[in-house]
Amino acid sequence: MRNKRIVLDTNALVASLSRRGQYYAVWNGLQEGKYTLCISNEILDEYIEIIGRLMTPSIAENVADLLLKSENVELIHPHFRLGIITADPDDNKFVDCAFAANATYIVSDDTHYEILNTIDFPMLFVIKLKQFLNILQSNN
Repeated sequence: MRNKRIVLDTNALVASLSRRGQYYAVWNGLQEGKYTLCISNEILDEYIEIIGRLMTPSIAENVADLLLKSENVELIHPHFRLGIITADPDDNKFVDCAFAANATYIVSDDTHYEILNTIDFPMLFVIKLKQFLNILQSNN
């Protein structure tokens, strides 16, 4: 699985940060180079905002700093705004990043992404956080 390029929805990232959480192996897998996390500046800004609100601003800054310095994180600069998700347009930043990065998956438990399963282009695959965890664990 080492060459998988993924985009993590903010809620999926947050769920993976706690050492005591069931999804910590997702965060740990990133640190171990089991996949490449693709992010854009917009995604990073949302990560910082949400982690800062749910945890603390210093934790948010530490996570952002770690992501930006990681060999396993690729900063993507999407040139297209596809506007596919109309139910929650804020989610389009993840779709745009996945498209520009040619990502293997978008990892999210958000139902707004289900629209991607009904269109032919772009062909983007969305999997649940639990599914991604299972993929990571089965490749150990």
